Amino acid sequence: MKYALINGVLLDGTEAMQPRPGLTVLVNGDRIEALVPAGDEGAGYEKIDLSGGYVMPGLINLHVHLPASGKPTVKQKDNKKTVRLMTSNALLRAVTFQVCAGYAKTELLSGVTTLRSVGGIQAVDSCLRDKILSGKAVGPRILAGNMAVSVPGGHMAGSLAYEAASPEEAAALVRKIAEDKPDLIKLMITGGVLDAKCKGEPGVLKMSPELVKAACDQAHALGLPVAAHVESPQGVRVALEGGVDTIEHGAKPDEEILRLFKDTGAFLCTTISPALPYALFDRSITHATEVEQYNGTIVFEGIIDCAKAALANDIPVVLGNDVGCPWITQYDFWRELFYFHKYTGVSNAFALYTATSRSAELAGIGSETGTVAPGKCADLIVTAANPLEDLRALRHVGMVMARGQLTGHPRFKRRPEVEAQLDRFLTDESGAAAR
Repeated sequence: MKYALINGVLLDGTEAMQPRPGLTVLVNGDRIEALVPAGDEGAGYEKIDLSGGYVMPGLINLHVHLPASGKPTVKQKDNKKTVRLMTSNALLRAVTFQVCAGYAKTELLSGVTTLRSVGGIQAVDSCLRDKILSGKAVGPRILAGNMAVSVPGGHMAGSLAYEAASPEEAAALVRKIAEDKPDLIKLMITGGVLDAKCKGEPGVLKMSPELVKAACDQAHALGLPVAAHVESPQGVRVALEGGVDTIEHGAKPDEEILRLFKDTGAFLCTTISPALPYALFDRSITHATEVEQYNGTIVFEGIIDCAKAALANDIPVVLGNDVGCPWITQYDFWRELFYFHKYTGVSNAFALYTATSRSAELAGIGSETGTVAPGKCADLIVTAANPLEDLRALRHVGMVMARGQLTGHPRFKRRPEVEAQLDRFLTDESGAAAR
């Protein structure tokens, strides 16, 4: 199909982006063909009247777990048992695939045209990626991580991650994961908020430095980058020394950690969303224990401190919302941009740039997507209001185009009970409505 997106205001996704009215975006097939003055589109295009809306690159969510909904729970589930059931026979595996496909579609309809999965069930993520690319399923571009690598008793062990008891086993598991042609390898180097049993020990180191290095060396030998779950300074240090390419979440860094970031060229994937409920909600809402709230606050503050320090030291930062964690739905990635602005002090424009062209560049797909420019893939979203003035404009996406495939007036199931609680934090630090 050939489309002419008329009467819109262009936000091109670059760091210096400014609203540019008076341009028509021409789409031919899956590509942006040209940006031309209004009225110069010529014949042969189906005109889409944006009615003054803002057209911009689709959002890029770089930390996603597709099997989970984000529905709040009263108590922790036995994830290992749940996944064992979900993969126990062909019928349940088919159901699991369709559930993940549905969540991926929700990501797309909410404005995410590219996502990176960082821990999934078996090879579902890469299989879904291929079905979407072939046109057999509707969804965003997927950079698939499939199953992660953890250790016995480690984060997500036995559910979304294999268990490696030695460096040799870690390398072998990387090779096993690579057989399904993922786009990256994910390591669970530390525990998480809900793994900790005592106050003050979230993100306790689970993987030995030797195991981390063995996994990274094997992944890199296979041409695969490595993303690492870390929620403590010790974990960040071990991860960077071992050769990981991205730190997921992060923790308060010292000078040595900042030096390691620069020396290795690793970048940070900031995830404020999953820690916020445990740190800031009343425990009567989250059903968290006192220990979980205490540790959640440490992780929340550590993630923000890491992001601030990275920005101040020219260490690249991207965004993900760790979707699937309690209170984090598959349609709420826009909140991560808002929190990034609110808690680190970046401008709205920088937040949008980070979640579009910056993320595309650092994920290795900058030649394909991330900006609105001729030759780029037609991954576009439209909002009625200007997100450079108020990021909450991204909450309601009026049109989504992924690789030239148009979805007007996207609809998906929302969770009002989740939105009501999270909306209380859509203010700036002074208590005023954030802009």
